[in-house]
Amino acid sequence: MTADMSNVTRAKHGRPVHHWRRDLVELAALFTAVAVADAVANMVGHGPDGPALLVASALALAATAGFHTWWARHHGHAPPAGDTGARPAAETRSAGPSAQPDGAADGVTATGALWRMRTTVKDEPGSLAALCTALAERRVDILSLQTHPLADGTVDEFLLRAPGALAAAEISRVVARAGGVSTWIERADAHDLVDAPTRVLGLAARTALDAAELPLALRQLLGRCTIRSLPGSPVGGGRGPEPVPGEGVLEDTVMRLPAPEGGVLTVERPYLPFTPTEFARARALVELDNRLGPRIPGGGDVLTLPEGADITVRRVGTGDLAAAKAMHERCSPRTLGLRYHGPVGDADRYLNHLLSPRFGRTLAAQTTSGRIVGLGHLLWDGDETEVALLIEDDWQRRGIGGELLDRLVAMAVEAGCESVYAVTQASNTGMVAAMRGLGLPLDYQIEEGTLVITARLDAGPAAARTPHETGHRHLADPAHRD
Repeated sequence: MTADMSNVTRAKHGRPVHHWRRDLVELAALFTAVAVADAVANMVGHGPDGPALLVASALALAATAGFHTWWARHHGHAPPAGDTGARPAAETRSAGPSAQPDGAADGVTATGALWRMRTTVKDEPGSLAALCTALAERRVDILSLQTHPLADGTVDEFLLRAPGALAAAEISRVVARAGGVSTWIERADAHDLVDAPTRVLGLAARTALDAAELPLALRQLLGRCTIRSLPGSPVGGGRGPEPVPGEGVLEDTVMRLPAPEGGVLTVERPYLPFTPTEFARARALVELDNRLGPRIPGGGDVLTLPEGADITVRRVGTGDLAAAKAMHERCSPRTLGLRYHGPVGDADRYLNHLLSPRFGRTLAAQTTSGRIVGLGHLLWDGDETEVALLIEDDWQRRGIGGELLDRLVAMAVEAGCESVYAVTQASNTGMVAAMRGLGLPLDYQIEEGTLVITARLDAGPAAARTPHETGHRHLADPAHRD
């Protein structure tokens, strides 16, 4: 966004700009040259030594031309030292995104590092110009700028490309000296090069296709934040959250928006207050989700178990509540106890929450007759992600649990989650084996018989899996997997 202002008057509408003073000088030089040529012609034509003078002039011109040719070959056309003429042409960049070199995903490119910055300046003429000038002096290029007017100032949000050696602290000091306050800065990546309207439209399209995408879309829209969905009727009874007005409530670093069925969606970002623009965009996404209602993508994968039986793995939602409840009734108390860490009271209330796409994604293993024999849940828990499995007793030890878990973890990777955790009992060897079968780094924490296993979603077999591939596949012998 920085520019060489000395080049502004060099051309207009693609044509050179001519100045009248230059034209006068050139005209005067022309008349002078004609007068000199006339005097020389009279001297040569009428003087006694005219022919000799003409030959001497020709020899002098030839010698001068030869010397100029020799000088150009040995010294080129570079200006002499101390030349203060016009600057060389500025580097030209092609419009639109270009191929990113190695490291672009980390915000570092061949031309510098990408940063997202937000600062507050006074709402008065010249304040933004002073800030941009200060950044330009440090060779910081402003790739995009959004302004958010507030009552006591203007919040300016920048996407910057800075020299690689320029640290975030130094950029913040430059901004502070230029009048910026409450400055926040973090590394950006190539995805931030997409303009805001395009990014919002893409998130809206994802949300329209799958209700489980709403929390992920809000995180990508607002950055690192904690999202909690509180149902109007909590599981296990009790009083629900206080309702919020239809337009929602914005309270500095917290926004509360109405969720379906009388619930409340709370978004919190303690490190940075929300702007009215961010609040309006988040409210529009939530309203779109509410209007479309519960929805999940269709399709499924057919898998052949080692003994030859076929099952289908597909996404399920609250419309499958009756089939999921019937599976619960076929499960033994021990299996239900391992899954829910104790006796199950009102299974309907638990299942309605677990199957809702507003709280996560659920996969089901279904027989050819349509009976559900296994459920796997990927649940959004604030800024963390939980995985859970329940396999009907007669279908355990056939690899179904491991297959569901693989797909859930692949979905978590696709959603940009850093880790997933499972809460179970230390005696649940099937779940422990399934987590170990992921091939990912695991962390174990045990407290009073409750085991929490956390898998870091680094590069690994599960992370490389495509979560939505379809087709008919044969399962290998599960060995030690559930």
